[in-house]
Amino acid sequence: MNLEYKNYYKYRILEIIPGLFVWLTFIATIVLSFISPLYGIYFIIIFDVYFVLRITYMLIYLLISWFKYRQANKVDWWKFLTDTHSKNWAEYYHIIFLPTAGEPLEVVASTFDNLAYKTKYDQKKFIIVLAGEERYMEQFLEISSQISKKYNNNFYNIIVTIHPDNLEGDLKGKGSNLYYTGYEVKKYIDAQKLDYKKLIVSTFDIDTISHPDYFAYLTHKFISHKNPYQASFQPMAFYHNNVWESDIITRVVANGTTFWLLTDLARPDRLFTFSSHSMSWQALVDIGFWQNNIVTEDSRIFLQCLIHYNGDYEVVPMHIPVSMNTVHVGSLYRSLVNQYKQMRRWAYGVEHFPYMIWQFSKNQKIPKSKKWIYTWNQTEGVYTWATAPVLIFIMGYLPLYLAEKQNLTNVLTQNAPLMLENIMRSGMIGMLIIALMSVIILPPIPPKHRGSRYNIAFKYLLMFLQWIIFPVTMILFGSLPAIDAQTRLMLGKYLGFWVTEKKKI
Repeated sequence: MNLEYKNYYKYRILEIIPGLFVWLTFIATIVLSFISPLYGIYFIIIFDVYFVLRITYMLIYLLISWFKYRQANKVDWWKFLTDTHSKNWAEYYHIIFLPTAGEPLEVVASTFDNLAYKTKYDQKKFIIVLAGEERYMEQFLEISSQISKKYNNNFYNIIVTIHPDNLEGDLKGKGSNLYYTGYEVKKYIDAQKLDYKKLIVSTFDIDTISHPDYFAYLTHKFISHKNPYQASFQPMAFYHNNVWESDIITRVVANGTTFWLLTDLARPDRLFTFSSHSMSWQALVDIGFWQNNIVTEDSRIFLQCLIHYNGDYEVVPMHIPVSMNTVHVGSLYRSLVNQYKQMRRWAYGVEHFPYMIWQFSKNQKIPKSKKWIYTWNQTEGVYTWATAPVLIFIMGYLPLYLAEKQNLTNVLTQNAPLMLENIMRSGMIGMLIIALMSVIILPPIPPKHRGSRYNIAFKYLLMFLQWIIFPVTMILFGSLPAIDAQTRLMLGKYLGFWVTEKKKI
């Protein structure tokens, strides 16, 4: 067996580990419950206590991020930038990558409208890259032609690229599109003789609507950072573009993602890039752009930089939002299918686990402490994502049921239901706080959805009460897609890139 095959099987073992842990946990819980319901109860109580402590810990960080978000949104960052950095800010250009794969003109135009007319910045400092796919050639050429004609005078330039189909080594998806487009844009940058160190890159989903002060805030963060060429900048991710049109389930799931990211923004030591984010052009060139054969390129780009710079790379929190669409597309069934597929794609970030272990083992310059922190955070995160809701809300009742059937009577078995109920009740406090926050950050109700003041009050009340279904969504659109993703990786049934369906608002 040659070295190539040996490495393949070693890497496959690493791919198997996360899913194997998940399934061993479920099997062990069931077996333990039948063999010794008493020990099964012990396990469930310990796990529930751990999970509630984890929720409490996360809630503290959520409130920290919430406070910083409220403070950041009180500042006129465009005025602050021009006052604080004088003309220094004008030396920098923003390259904004907008990969698209079959989205309608209305979605693309909304993003361009926001950049051209609602962003408080000098748009002549924007180089917009509209990156299409060959498989949508006819539609994309029509859209890019209309976009270029309408908006070209608003920006420094609009670059249109078309990612060819079936390039060797490509996995069809956003990552391979960005990889190809990155090199195409590099040709343009080199021809223009633009300074790499004066270029700030933002990679946005095509439906991303950035806060009016996003680029002013980003530029300030970039200029103020001690080494911005070895840092990514992660904004908050809201799913508000169509929140008032969306169904109750997709709203709750989308908001859950928002608040998960909010907790991580307060913990930069474990923060990965996610979805729309920004970084330096210099770093992108140094690492050879995005990886073209994976699903979760948005977070992998951080790991590529972390490894390339021997651990001297960080993600800087930005407490200012960008907003995207929920997966709601009108039909409830289609929306729920889309939601499951989107969560499964995000959960496929488990593919970072073997990559990290493999690359960390080969790079001795990265501090061991940093390796352990990222390995633990990644491993524990994907593990609890898949197991916690199922263990708490479903399997947790199995040992109690079996203990009752076997007539096991002692203090623990008699009091366990009450103990579990009290543990879960304490966890509900965090959910109530999140429910209140989710209402506060909502955008105004569009005129077509307002109606009478009683109707408006009812809509806001519904936005608060909808969180009662959160335990159900945690299982259906949390655990299940995570189990699905980890099982696919474990079995070598690799997941392709699924493009989230976008619909005109």
